Amino acid sequence: MSFLTHPRPEKEWRIGSRTLFLGSRTLLMGIVNLTPDSFSDGGQFSTTQTAIDHALRLLDEGAEILDLGAESTRPGATLDLAAEDEQQRLAPVLEGILRARPDCVLSVDTFRASTARFAVERGALIVNDVSGLTWDCEMAQTLATLSCGAILMHTRGLPLEWKSQKQLAPTEVMPTVTDGLTSILANAEQADISLDRIVLDPGFGFGKRAEENLTLLAHFGELHRFGRPLLVGLSRKGFLAPHLAPRDRVPATVAANTAAILAGAHILRVHDVAAARQASDLADSLLAQTIAF
Repeated sequence: MSFLTHPRPEKEWRIGSRTLFLGSRTLLMGIVNLTPDSFSDGGQFSTTQTAIDHALRLLDEGAEILDLGAESTRPGATLDLAAEDEQQRLAPVLEGILRARPDCVLSVDTFRASTARFAVERGALIVNDVSGLTWDCEMAQTLATLSCGAILMHTRGLPLEWKSQKQLAPTEVMPTVTDGLTSILANAEQADISLDRIVLDPGFGFGKRAEENLTLLAHFGELHRFGRPLLVGLSRKGFLAPHLAPRDRVPATVAANTAAILAGAHILRVHDVAAARQASDLADSLLAQTIAF
């Protein structure tokens, strides 16, 4: 099946008092890691000012959203950072970005309900929960009481388990992901989180091994069955070019992101915004041509 057989549906995404219109153009979410141990750029932005400068540079390069993360969920991560420490890393950078760019759309990458509330109360408009409401039993109800947007990811197991998990057969990959996303949406509905606030992420690399990620990308268009906007996080991930260091995977990332756009992805979460902007503008033009005919 061709990627071009999956035109991108237009959607509205409610994030607090604002609405983002998705589908006519790919939106870019720039990654701002405030962690010492992220797989690609851990420790690179270790001071408040270097993190703020990096964030503002990503905006200038074309990011429409910034995603701030203060705890790494890389393979093997123990997820044992105290919530107070996570919030102390976040607060000065979040506040500094909003002082410089008050209209900036900020997302917080956290699976903790307390940190989600902390960030939204300080101006974040989106919570990006890589666990899809599963690692903190209070997250669903917390999001229900907030008006922010919610990115809910499919994750298979915990980071410490990923290397030892049973490998999925090619025919098992999409049912595993779609069943997981179905469960996530059911949990969100039960908590009374409205659908127009939700973006789904199939979770490339999160409990999926190399070949499993390629299968997921090849069949990405099947995820439109959920009727929600779709985000992909492929940036610099190991399965794209396992023989290269993360920083050398930019060309492979561009290729994978282009494939995802042509399969209907609405948002790309990326480290390298300038490269992604060039590629996504071209892919958007190509996608528009296929719709026109």
